[in-house]
Amino acid sequence: MAEPGHDNDFPDVSSFDDESSVVSTRGLEAFGRKVTTTASHLLAARTDPAANRHYQSAMSEVHRQLQRPALQRSMFSMARTTPTDMVRSRLSTKEIQSRALSYVPEEMLQNIPEAENSYSLFQGFQASFPDFTDEGKKHRRRVSRGRKLLDEGPTTPDATPESLQKLKKEKTSMMHQLEMLGIRKNMASSEIREIDAKIENLAGMRRIILERLANLEKDEALLEHDIVEVEGRLEEAQELVAEAESVVLRTPTKSEDDVASEKGDTPGFMSQSIYEKLPSASSTPSKRKPRNIRRKSMPILHEHFEPGTMIRSMRAHHDNITALDFDAPFGLMVSAAMDDSVRVWDLNAGRCIGMLEGHTASVRTLQVNDNFLATGSMDATIRLWDLSKAHYDPQGSHFGKDEDDEDAIAFENPDDQPVDPPAGSMADCPLFTLQAHLDEITALHFRDNVLVSGSADKTLRQWDLEKGRCVQTLDVMWAAAQASALSTATGDGTWRQTTRAADVSADFVGALQVFESALACGTADGMVRLWDLRSGQVHRSLVGHTGPVTCLQFDNVHLVTGSLDRSIRIWDLRTGSIYDAYAYDNPITSMMFDTRRIVCAAGEDVVKVYDKVEGRHWDCGAGIVEAEQGKTPAIVERVRIRDGYMVEGRRDGIVGVWTC
Repeated sequence: MAEPGHDNDFPDVSSFDDESSVVSTRGLEAFGRKVTTTASHLLAARTDPAANRHYQSAMSEVHRQLQRPALQRSMFSMARTTPTDMVRSRLSTKEIQSRALSYVPEEMLQNIPEAENSYSLFQGFQASFPDFTDEGKKHRRRVSRGRKLLDEGPTTPDATPESLQKLKKEKTSMMHQLEMLGIRKNMASSEIREIDAKIENLAGMRRIILERLANLEKDEALLEHDIVEVEGRLEEAQELVAEAESVVLRTPTKSEDDVASEKGDTPGFMSQSIYEKLPSASSTPSKRKPRNIRRKSMPILHEHFEPGTMIRSMRAHHDNITALDFDAPFGLMVSAAMDDSVRVWDLNAGRCIGMLEGHTASVRTLQVNDNFLATGSMDATIRLWDLSKAHYDPQGSHFGKDEDDEDAIAFENPDDQPVDPPAGSMADCPLFTLQAHLDEITALHFRDNVLVSGSADKTLRQWDLEKGRCVQTLDVMWAAAQASALSTATGDGTWRQTTRAADVSADFVGALQVFESALACGTADGMVRLWDLRSGQVHRSLVGHTGPVTCLQFDNVHLVTGSLDRSIRIWDLRTGSIYDAYAYDNPITSMMFDTRRIVCAAGEDVVKVYDKVEGRHWDCGAGIVEAEQGKTPAIVERVRIRDGYMVEGRRDGIVGVWTC
């Protein structure tokens, strides 16, 4: 839009007249006369400087001028000024811009990028930086239209040619501004489209890298499984070598009598059984120490998913899930339900490894720690298992099948139905059974070689896992009587809640956790008691819940408890006071926290999540995903979380795996 007479065009140097020119004819003539006069005086003074009056007056005037401070400063500044700056100081701004744009290096002309944009580089520059132009400087100070009209006074048009020319110039300026705004708008739209295309490409690359990471973690899990098998064979070979060496040391050498008897009359063939050299059946076999298998690497795939993303959903049981736990993200999970079954799952492949048989009733509580599992059942027994002895092939188990059987992968669950893994796949997993309680086991927790269990017989028992026996029994009724100083005048000796009517459906010992000699226990009277296992005494009781405590967990500073009173409370272990509390619409049946989140099952089809870092509450689970499809999932009963990897079990037997 270059029109003749446009104000934004750069002026031509030849358009300036002689008066405004930098080097004019009149100026050159005056400068020549001054130089000639000065030179003639200076040259004439060389004959006799003392007799020349003009020379003396000129030199005295020069000395007087040189003594002026302003002249000295100007001379010094001129001495420091480069010739380029001296020339630029005599040029106008428009002339500088014109000369700068009239010369473009060849390198810049050769490296001009090819683009499909219909606007030139200078148009985009003028549209993006209007302040560098005279029009931009004119409109830099934006004022309202009303203020502009007031400042300009009456807007009655004048019929003079000057006013007409002024109006045309304003219209041209406004049209130019409108065109520049359109250019800037289209440029912004093009940038947005380019950014969207880049984002789409990056999202595609991210999906490809996520698939690559998933394959790497699968290969890593398979390799670790093979390493565990090789380590097991190596241990067995070392034990066989040790036994062979011990047999050689116990075998007596041949004496002279034996040699003489061999030369003389020898007894009949097979008169001495070779089986006498074997250990008898009554002899105690050597006990192999259970291996504690720790993963050499931890999966990180779930960390790159958006929070609330479902990883998988499995039909684990046909009935209400009563307990579940897992060792690590994409590791092993154990689930128990009211159908009296206990199943072990590979979370990486979504397959059932096998079923643990031994309990005669439903399992109410369990815990997985590395490759060890402890289960507490309604049959009043506690069983210990070593999951590393399971016969399982992550690539598709052929245990109990022929190598050529195409249907050998018996662990998959394509029809969303509970699968029955091969019989005997977990036959070598049982370690030993703990029997001492008189009623069902409702809570347990073990760490290292110490296990503490809580039962409906209103007692807590401490077990030594090395010896496999009970070393201490804690009477909760006695502790409650000592702490609350209940009146014994009634003489009935029955336990009663102090704050509300007794809830027969609630477990007396709802939850517990042990760490070295410290034990925290939550009971049906709403009390949380902190025990010292060295003395067997309660050294602090936390009062606050108005309903039975169903779950608890503590770290170095805080203890978090959940109760049927529909609240979660966070306690400060240093002071014993409540640090924070959250209320929900339904009773809390399960709760767990990691370094960042507190998750709980609160009688809904979603898991309640509290982000401790961001300080916000949000929901995660099938209730949000399936609600969009018009489905109603079952209520969540149990929930576990580790490092943002969450597993939840529902009343219909489905287990969901989520990122949190």
